Amino acid sequence: MKAEAGKKSLPTYSIARLYARLGDNNQALEWLQKAYDKHSDYLVLLKVDPMFDETRSDPRFAELMRKIGFAP
Repeated sequence: MKAEAGKKSLPTYSIARLYARLGDNNQALEWLQKAYDKHSDYLVLLKVDPMFDETRSDPRFAELMRKIGFAP
């Protein structure tokens, strides 16, 4: 799956969601950062995507939200 990341068939955001579902917040955040670096359109869902509920308390998540423009 990682090899397919960045291609249209499997966006980096989707990989981040899979890691979040597995409870691996470090990898989820790493892939969210990759999604940000690639200007993924899917990041517009980040504020409301329930898959990341467990990740929201991480300061790196808050920083990413700030960079996207979702938080002050």
